[in-house]
Amino acid sequence: MKKVLLSFALIAPAEKASYYRNVVAKVTGNALFPTPIIALADLNTALDKFEAAILTARDGGHLAVSVMHDTELAIDKMFKGLAHYVDMIADGDETIILSAGFQATKDLAPRVKAPITANDGDHSGSVKINYKANEKAGAYIIQWSKDKLPATDSDWEVLATVTQTTYVVSNLVVGCYYYFRVASVTPDGTTEFSEPIRKLVV
Repeated sequence: MKKVLLSFALIAPAEKASYYRNVVAKVTGNALFPTPIIALADLNTALDKFEAAILTARDGGHLAVSVMHDTELAIDKMFKGLAHYVDMIADGDETIILSAGFQATKDLAPRVKAPITANDGDHSGSVKINYKANEKAGAYIIQWSKDKLPATDSDWEVLATVTQTTYVVSNLVVGCYYYFRVASVTPDGTTEFSEPIRKLVV
């Protein structure tokens, strides 16, 4: 679900003032936002003060810079409040968020954990196999093949049947490829095997 991207609070003051002006312009007269929780007149007044503080702070005086930062914190708080109001109206609709002049968050790609991975073991010629836990599993069947990917299920060999989700196999031939796959043994039967992975032994 989309929300207002709040990173606007991190941009430089001059760019921020321009960003905020655009938001006020977009919200003003926008039928989607009839009753902003912060009056647009108050936002404009705060923006005027902020822009004046930015100009005054250009000479680098400590007091002027401090005033600018205080003004910036105050206006950031106001626009975060407006962003919350826009989020409530938009209810996840990116088009509505954009119509208010704000940017919308990006959808995060779901992280899918690979059912099985193979990494270098602690010693040369060893491989550490990890696989995703299955809540119903009482055991896991690990199958393997050396040098080539088996063409049929019958060409796979059982490497081990274990109860843990990590297994280390040693004494493999360095420089050779090995293929591994895993299935879970559950009360409902054995699941399908995972997609096979290939590992070069070092």
